[in-house]
Amino acid sequence: MKAVLFDLDGTLIDTAADFIRIIQTMCREEGREIVNADLIRTQVSEGARAMVKLVYPELDVEDPIFLAHRQRFLDIYGTNIAVDTALFDRMHPLLEELETHAIPWGIVTNKPRGLSESLLKALHLTERCAVLVCPEDVYKTKPDPEPMFLAANHLKIDAKQIIYVGDHPRDIDAGRNAEMYTILAAYGYLPLQHKDDLKAWQADCIVENVTELHQVIHKLLDINLPMT
Repeated sequence: MKAVLFDLDGTLIDTAADFIRIIQTMCREEGREIVNADLIRTQVSEGARAMVKLVYPELDVEDPIFLAHRQRFLDIYGTNIAVDTALFDRMHPLLEELETHAIPWGIVTNKPRGLSESLLKALHLTERCAVLVCPEDVYKTKPDPEPMFLAANHLKIDAKQIIYVGDHPRDIDAGRNAEMYTILAAYGYLPLQHKDDLKAWQADCIVENVTELHQVIHKLLDINLPMT
């Protein structure tokens, strides 16, 4: 293994608190029942549409009214993209160790490029990230392997020599389809309909926290990555 790629929300970065704040604020403004924070968390990896649907379950996702609410959600998020967002606990030392050993790390996400770049800038990760692949960069997004191969080509590393870490079945499918080594981040935003049988995702490895992720990457890269 020569590189590590991450999904963004729920794998590398803990963004849920900001989404929870915005969705629950929308509920209050609309006089609707407050959506449970844990339920919102399970929908983060499904995108803005799924989260806004929690507030307006009666609206069709193509309804102009629903689309207006979705755009309002995105506008609020884009303006306040990292109020309560941060790297997952213990992720910072892992990235530092990879960089110390000249192991490139990057991101393959289904999050739009504008939001992804703003988030990385807010967290001072832009220059550290070796590659960022977003939906706008490919014809087919995850679970298709196209974005994985694009990232590998950018790094000039065979996809088979890359580790991919994600918290959604499409992440694991995309990594497996590209023959990468896949790690399921069980500490992430596991979708409600898939969280009860993680072995069915067929990841090469499952980790419960970033400390375990650090240990697995340590072994796969065969370098000395001391636990910090």
